[in-house]
Order: sequence, then structure tokens, then C-alpha cells
Amino acid sequence: DLLKSNSSHLLLASGDRMDFQALLVDDDRAWLMVGAKNHIFLLHLDHPNREPEKIFWPASREQVEHCQLAGKNVETECANFIRLLQPFNRSHVFACGTGSYQPVCAFIQLG
Repeated sequence: DLLKSNSSHLLLASGDRMDFQALLVDDDRAWLMVGAKNHIFLLHLDHPNREPEKIFWPASREQVEHCQLAGKNVETECANFIRLLQPFNRSHVFACGTGSYQPVCAFIQLG
């Protein structure tokens, strides 16, 4: 019903497993930041039909190989699951992910 009324937007095709775990609303820019598997999505709250912007942030090849050697499932466990999105200042967000069992954090500049 939401799709028919043109008041919602599909972020993913059905069957994609993105494991959303971190959310951050940026009121100044009217964004909803969504941390997922290997991605941070930026949804425009003031333009819900606009395609979301995506930041691709996968685990490194070395991290994935180490995870696989530890016996983890490369498809479901050896990825960078974004778990923290925290405002740092007006121009940056502090983000952390699992880094395929080797946690990684970064400052993301907002434009």
C-alpha cells in the first residue's frame, strides 16, 4: 500500500541481506544514515523518492581471508557490518564496523 501511494521507497530488492544495525538522523542535512553490511546509506528525508546515496565500505581482502581461515562463513560473517554511526562535529560522523572480526573505525566527511 505504501508503494502504491508513492509515499515510500524500496532500499533493497527482496532477498538482499544487508543487516541494518546502526541508524543516525542528521537533522541539519535531512538525512537518515543507515549502517548495513559493507555500506552506509544516506536517505534523503526531504526527498523520499530520491535514490539513496551509498558509501561502500567493505572489509579488506586480508580481513576477509583471515576470517575465512578462522572457519567463519565468508558470505554471512566475513564482511564489514556497520555497527556505530556517531556525530562527531558538523562536518564528520564517526563510524565503526566489524571489519570481518577485525573492528575498523573512520571519520566520514559529510558533504
